[in-house]
Amino acid sequence: MAISPRLLEIRSCLVHDYEPLIDYGAWRVAAICSSEHNAVDGVKSLERHNETDEVFLLLAGRAFLIIGEGDASVETFHAVAMEPLKAYNVKRGVWHSCVLDTDSVVLVVENRDTTHLNSEFLDLPSEICHQLPDICGEIV
Repeated sequence: MAISPRLLEIRSCLVHDYEPLIDYGAWRVAAICSSEHNAVDGVKSLERHNETDEVFLLLAGRAFLIIGEGDASVETFHAVAMEPLKAYNVKRGVWHSCVLDTDSVVLVVENRDTTHLNSEFLDLPSEICHQLPDICGEIV
């Protein structure tokens, strides 16, 4: 006998690129899967959320968080190799991007109202884009 969806909602984390999975009240659970936008040669920008932190959890594969220090521009870049089943909380206002290897899945927890209206985007300098394959050398 099937369980009613009013009792239990089940969603797959296997999505294309980014997709919200479950929204409730003020929070959202989403998933990121490898795509042309977050491959090591596809990441061209960073984002930051001005009203909330954002949590990333590597479920499968390999991924890096690219973290940028700075306000109006980024002065220093960090590449953090994510470990499976560890929660990475990117603080409010921090520039970041997620680089995923093929067949990787990252779970995202964020405020439900995190949108382009309360976030900013910054193009990565071309020299940083060219360095990403070396920075994220483990990702092919």
